[in-house]
Amino acid sequence: MFKRLPILMAALLSLSGCVVVPELRSLKTDLPAAWPTQAQADANQPQSLAPDWWEAYGDPVLDALIKEALLHNADLRLAAARIEEARANLGLARATEGFQLQGNLEVDRSRMTQRGSMPMGGNPVHTTYTAQLLASYELDLWGRYRAASDAARAELLASEYARDVVRTSLASTIAQSYFALRALDARRALIEQTRANRLAALELQTLRLDAGVSSELELRQAEAELASLDASLAQTHQAQQQQALALAVLVGRSPRALLEQTLERGQALDALGSPPAIPAGLPSDLLQRRPDLRQAEQTLLASHARLKETKASLYPDVKLTASLGSESVALSDLFSGPAAMWSIGGSILHSLINSGRTQSTLDARDARQTQALLAYEEAVRQAFREVLDALVAHRQARELADAESRRARALAAALEVADLRYRNGLTSYLTVLDAQRTLLQADLNRIDARQAQLQASAALATALGGGWQDDPAKHD
Repeated sequence: MFKRLPILMAALLSLSGCVVVPELRSLKTDLPAAWPTQAQADANQPQSLAPDWWEAYGDPVLDALIKEALLHNADLRLAAARIEEARANLGLARATEGFQLQGNLEVDRSRMTQRGSMPMGGNPVHTTYTAQLLASYELDLWGRYRAASDAARAELLASEYARDVVRTSLASTIAQSYFALRALDARRALIEQTRANRLAALELQTLRLDAGVSSELELRQAEAELASLDASLAQTHQAQQQQALALAVLVGRSPRALLEQTLERGQALDALGSPPAIPAGLPSDLLQRRPDLRQAEQTLLASHARLKETKASLYPDVKLTASLGSESVALSDLFSGPAAMWSIGGSILHSLINSGRTQSTLDARDARQTQALLAYEEAVRQAFREVLDALVAHRQARELADAESRRARALAAALEVADLRYRNGLTSYLTVLDAQRTLLQADLNRIDARQAQLQASAALATALGGGWQDDPAKHD
């Protein structure tokens, strides 16, 4: 019998020869050696950024808000639940590979007929007691169960990276929302300070008009400027409240907390730090540590493993079985020597005709592999584009902030000159109002530029997968 086993196996394998087996597809990424240099890095500035990149801004309130969101955000809790499901599926896949042992205790009571063709003599009622240990082990000759475990492991990693995607996106959104709130705070403080100065100027113009040294036109212009500031202040206050509420909801606070808790403020907009500039020569393959790309990669690896699992089903299943136990009509004799029984054997199971089910399964697995590969390649392109866009935005935002700061300083000096000329009677008060109005707008533009600079730095850190680590070896 055993001499014919190879012949039998060969015959069974030959029946699978008509099935078209797809090939595994490999990843191909065409990345440049390094990112383009954006700026000359400061030698006194750190040349790396930790994964918790938001700590580089030096604001404890921002750190606390992100920490709170990472604990309470619903999307993150959902991602964690999916990880637990994937971990359980991996445990199930590994359990399928192992040795199986079952215990069986059985009591059977039956009555035999006494009027049949072969009547039983004596007592027709019988009781049988059985105790057995059933062992089985399927030989993974073709790697089917190994492939299933590999697929489950890749799916677990993909779910963990999916959680990291949510975490990174959530931290970036909160940081940018916080920067927008601090910018609105700065705008409100600037408008309130300007309003106080204009109110004092209005009172002075009233006195000058009463003294006959100023015209009514100048007074009415001062009143109009004050009313304009009141309108801007109301709009800014509304936007400020809306932004604070949106940030509190994003953090994950309850409806009661939204009403009872005030959102804390930390560092002023200009006091916030900035992540270090990207050092020259930073490798572009840093992009591949982005969690969304790792998720896409693990999804592709899972599809590879599932295809291998399906390919292994083309071959016969070889299973070894054994049983050991005892059977007796009396419970007291169940574990006696004469009641013992055992068996050992093996089986080869192979599907001969399944109406094309195997081929259809292979085609479906191949299609999923193609989808996963295309999704990964598209994710790489999109990620690279996001980084390039973030690099450009980061550079332009820094240059814009510098330009707006210089413009505001120049207009502040121009206002001093205009005010001095007015006090010496060389120009009208309308010239001073015009200089004040221009300076106010420049200061507001500077606040917007600072907000854009901070948000661009957060977007860059996010696009790079959460910070970067420079290679110290290239500086030796």
